[in-house]
Amino acid sequence: MTGPREMFETREGERRLDHNPAAMPPDAGVVFIGRITSPWTTRENCPKNMRAAREAGQPAMLTIDAPYREGLRGLERASHVVILSWLHHAPRNLIMQKPRHAAEAKGVFGLRSPARPNPVGLHVARLVGLDITTGRVDLDAIDVLDGTPVLDIKPYFASTDAIAEATVEGREESDRGQR
Repeated sequence: MTGPREMFETREGERRLDHNPAAMPPDAGVVFIGRITSPWTTRENCPKNMRAAREAGQPAMLTIDAPYREGLRGLERASHVVILSWLHHAPRNLIMQKPRHAAEAKGVFGLRSPARPNPVGLHVARLVGLDITTGRVDLDAIDVLDGTPVLDIKPYFASTDAIAEATVEGREESDRGQR
């Protein structure tokens, strides 16, 4: 397995923490409930966001482990789901990052990069199919590497989750609502 540092090169202006959060004692009892099957096997070919993943036209699948499958009951009512994943290849000690497209480095909490103290991924995907018996959850697309652990699944509620007036200064108007 490729280590986190090998996948993320250091760029000018970036800073790392003095400690690696991955080496600290855990303070939460987080468990993986399954894994993601995706066509993406390298960081280079993995889409950078869900819009790009949908444009690639490659479906994805979650396989939920047996003890958690009963928790899928009722999910079939949702057209879309929120998936929280653990981006296990990402470095956890990068606190200032310089995206390739940016003129200057930014703090990790001002970015959507997977490199962060707790590399939790957030994905909104269309639910295509569900088999509770096997724990199979079919999705229209996903923007993570094959084998990425799943932390949680929630139904997406457009009435409460979508905020039409939300903005991020410096982002183009056409990017709104596409993530």
